[in-house]
Amino acid sequence: MALVVRRFPGLMPYQGVLDAMHRFTEQRTASTDDEFWLLQHEPVFTQGQAGKPEHVLFAGDIPVVQTDRGGQVTYHGPGQWVLYPLVDINRLGIGPRELVTRIEQAIVALLAEYHIEAQPRSDAPGVYVHGAKIASLGLRIRKGFSFHGLALNTQMDLEPFRRINPCGYADMQMTQIAELTVAINPDVVGQKLIAHLAAKLGYDQWQESGACLP
Repeated sequence: MALVVRRFPGLMPYQGVLDAMHRFTEQRTASTDDEFWLLQHEPVFTQGQAGKPEHVLFAGDIPVVQTDRGGQVTYHGPGQWVLYPLVDINRLGIGPRELVTRIEQAIVALLAEYHIEAQPRSDAPGVYVHGAKIASLGLRIRKGFSFHGLALNTQMDLEPFRRINPCGYADMQMTQIAELTVAINPDVVGQKLIAHLAAKLGYDQWQESGACLP
């Protein structure tokens, strides 16, 4: 199966990436290559379809964007890797639940390389370390094509998470790789994230494409 990887430098505006995901998903066909988009966003709170306004406690100077992904409110910002797997789950031979499971497994495997013991939770999608959330998931499937994705807290300012109830949970503690291990290279973390997720989804190789939104 062919996989195209796009890695974007700097900080990307959320709305522009969201619009590009919609265009890509609406225009793709059964023969379109799957893509991973790896990037970091400008500071933004995003609300999922089930998001409730009361879970945004104090947005302050950070915009809140309504989206069509699953889940509740979360935060994206500098130092957090976001990976959007734009994949054809029918071609992969898996369903939505299995896609979530494999994403979680990929994150757990990545963190194990840094000697961080992590696990998913059956009652709340994502990956956790000693009860604190280190990675969030929010997906949407349309006509068998997935979009939106995962966010892995790597080396960032966690303060904005205190302005919300992350994923709808009051007092949810958040953590990140930089707090749990010795010095890291964020770019290496991003590369490992691509490799682990590609392996879990059955891609044995991929090709890099230009850092431009389709």
